[in-house]
Amino acid sequence: MPSKPSIAAGSPRSPRNRPVSDSTDKLVMMANQIGRFFTPQRDGEPIAAIADHLEKFWDPRMRAAIIAHAAKGGAGLDAPVRDAVKRLKDVKVRATL
Repeated sequence: MPSKPSIAAGSPRSPRNRPVSDSTDKLVMMANQIGRFFTPQRDGEPIAAIADHLEKFWDPRMRAAIIAHAAKGGAGLDAPVRDAVKRLKDVKVRATL
């Protein structure tokens, strides 16, 4: 059985050489999926639930990337997700004071 060709670390198809927008687009998509799960749950506060999920389950590097994206306007982020990401940033600022 032929083996699957490997992608060398320096090749154009390597994940390390992917444009930043590809990974940002994926984070936006994932964050919006989380937002769409929590938003219909009107008995709680969906923005707080989204922020809590991102805080608990996302790697700090992922959170930092989505915070930076939101700071640049947050293109593609749904409104509740944008508000949740802002809360993450507010929490981080307060924690460092």
